[in-house]
Amino acid sequence: MTRRIVDLSKARILVTNDDGVNARGLEILVEVAHGLSDDVWIVAPEAEQSGAGHSLTLRQPLRMTKRGERRYSVDGTPTDCVLMAVGHLLKDRKPDLTLSGINRGGNLGEDLTYSGTVAAAMEGTLTGVPSIALSQVYEDGTRPDWETARRLAPDIVRRLVEAGWPEGVLINVNFPAGGPAAVKGSRVVGLGRRKVGDHLLERRDPRGVPYYWIGSLRNEEPNRPETDLAAVMDGYTAITPVHLDLTDRPTVRTLKAVFD
Repeated sequence: MTRRIVDLSKARILVTNDDGVNARGLEILVEVAHGLSDDVWIVAPEAEQSGAGHSLTLRQPLRMTKRGERRYSVDGTPTDCVLMAVGHLLKDRKPDLTLSGINRGGNLGEDLTYSGTVAAAMEGTLTGVPSIALSQVYEDGTRPDWETARRLAPDIVRRLVEAGWPEGVLINVNFPAGGPAAVKGSRVVGLGRRKVGDHLLERRDPRGVPYYWIGSLRNEEPNRPETDLAAVMDGYTAITPVHLDLTDRPTVRTLKAVFD
């Protein structure tokens, strides 16, 4: 079933992220949201939660701090923020739309399984709220060109909301590097493949005790067509619908023949 927002200008929009309540990308997304509706609420983590994935805080209490009108921080994960917003702060009328981001760096391929930005959109989707995750890709050794996301996000969000998408699906958007003038357009694509964490860097502290950094990403299929990785590398904004049902149906049919 596809859920559509009838009038975006009257929609209640929840804005969150994983880079923290003071992140530059959040400020830009709040600006974008205010250009779409006057009913905008910000609930974001107190500290950066990159890589938190779809994690919950279960063994300690959560604290919410009011930081301004319709602006709050939570000392937890992005998932916690959405739960606090929908289940407590806005329980009288839950959001019509959740926007998560704008993440500092892309969320492409298998990044989605680690990403707190996508996890917030995932939690919004699970609560029945149409949700979009937005990320700004940038090259190593440079800074994000936030103007790309600032200029392109409003039109993309409007067009997505007008089209609608099924329940149980979130939308993942990645803006390419290179500045707004270099963007060639938008492509609706599937997920590519890349892996993080295989390259572990060992260092030693001043006392000689070893410590480790998780290393850089490895692109598995950067040039496979019709993927988010290929789209952003070619200068396009990648738009990917992500279904929360992770079941592999062909394997279900295969294993039924063995176990049924």
